[in-house]
Amino acid sequence: MTITATGIPPTTTPIQTSHPGPAIEVLAPLGARYDEILTTPAIAFLAELHHRFSGRRHDRLADRMRRRFEIGNGHDPRFRDDTAHIREDASWRGAGAGPGLEDRRVEITGPTDPKMTINALNSGARVWLADQEDATSPTWRNVIEGQLSLFDAIRGRLSFTSPEGKEYRVTAERTPTIVMRPRGWHLPEKHMRFTDRSGRAIAASGSLVDFGLYFFHNAQALIDTGRGPYFYLAKIESSEEARLWDDVFSFSEEYLGIPHGTVRATVLIETLPAAFEMEEILFELRDHCAGLNAGRWDYIFSIIKNYRGRGARFVLPDRSEVTMTVPFMRAYTELLVKTCHKRGAFAIGGMSAFIPNRRDPEVTARAIEKVAADKKREAGDGFDGTWVAHPDLIPTARAEFDAVLGDRPNQVDRQRDDVEVTAAQLLDLHIGRPITAAGVHGNVSVAIRYVEAWLRGLGAVAIDNLMEDAATAEISRSQVWQWIHQDRTTDDGTPITREYVEGLIARVLGEVERFDGDRFDDAAEVFREVSLREEFPAFLTVPAYNRYLD
Repeated sequence: MTITATGIPPTTTPIQTSHPGPAIEVLAPLGARYDEILTTPAIAFLAELHHRFSGRRHDRLADRMRRRFEIGNGHDPRFRDDTAHIREDASWRGAGAGPGLEDRRVEITGPTDPKMTINALNSGARVWLADQEDATSPTWRNVIEGQLSLFDAIRGRLSFTSPEGKEYRVTAERTPTIVMRPRGWHLPEKHMRFTDRSGRAIAASGSLVDFGLYFFHNAQALIDTGRGPYFYLAKIESSEEARLWDDVFSFSEEYLGIPHGTVRATVLIETLPAAFEMEEILFELRDHCAGLNAGRWDYIFSIIKNYRGRGARFVLPDRSEVTMTVPFMRAYTELLVKTCHKRGAFAIGGMSAFIPNRRDPEVTARAIEKVAADKKREAGDGFDGTWVAHPDLIPTARAEFDAVLGDRPNQVDRQRDDVEVTAAQLLDLHIGRPITAAGVHGNVSVAIRYVEAWLRGLGAVAIDNLMEDAATAEISRSQVWQWIHQDRTTDDGTPITREYVEGLIARVLGEVERFDGDRFDDAAEVFREVSLREEFPAFLTVPAYNRYLD
């Protein structure tokens, strides 16, 4: 196996894995200190992961395509008959909290650049979701330098000086437990190439690269600090995908000589198919799973994606009207809490998009009011913790969970025997609100502005006093696609057509403040590709990555 970089000679000595042939090559330039992450042993580990699991990954992605086709052709998801014995067996339990995960009442989320890493570690949250997924634009620099930030932070030596000369250091006496989120199974890492034993070369898996580099370098160091290698698993669609992750964990523990069951994973239930397999997902990961999270934004996107062609009954109104209190979202979250507590697992709430603005007291007051109501509902429903996207919201979220938990670290013992959720309730998308002209314009504006920032390497962006990431941008563009293809009109009777949306694109490009090096024209082209064409791309990040970040 070799590690090479385009335009420069190999930086390490070629070595052989235990299987002749499988190899990982690095195809991008190596920046400062990249060799500390892309070491020969770490690359060998990535090659082993790809050798063992890349074929199964492609099988699971094929399953996703088949499932979307079936739903699109009228076959609604349902609770599986072939796994009923798992749901009916009351004896099994999940692995439970690992060291440092016993109290998760407030978790802060954010990307892994040095400044955001330090801010998260100083935030006072119990857990930091170190996000290499939806809050990170997967530029080569972000992928590897995010790993460097985590590598240094875990060893207590991370610092950062901004271009303006401001110094950032970790000063908190107690830092949050780190839970890293690798990219989902669908995303490639085209700056690395895997060649299998037959000589077939394919792009590496973003999931295996993110997980593998973090685990290889940091698992033992985290254990030595009294915590452990913990992960959030994104975009899971089935228990078979969960089983694949479980096998990755088990192999990786054995590879590094770490006891089986050391890894802890929290699975985001953020796809419609996964909502019908929550217990099965916990079961497949039972030696490693700490809980489930209600990933609200991707869940809404998944519903639109799967039902985009099924008629007016499945068309949602303005994004702002799809709140956590509409019936199908209530059914999904209550089922999640019941499922987790039945199996001794944690139920973690999602992220309200409202964020404070330190320069605008009115905006801040409104954000705190909205977030407080959201977290009060979650704590009252039985969630054991929740997410925030800004340090200033931690006291608000903590207060609502403190009011319910008191001195208890969680409320896993609260069984929700009062909850009975049917498939029909999970699929009842009726909200009874209109699509407005402002809602269509808002979707076009948010999607273009977010993608513009994403193309410049920013994955989490404050837009109109809301925190936007790839998931919220997906909702915005997929709603536009669906409204066009389902012949929807706005509440004033205006048909939502491609021509109408093209006019909005031009309007948005005239509204934004242009600057040297901006990517608005490129972002508009991405938006057209994922919203106005006949074909519906499963994820906007894939064509955008292929066109601009590869």
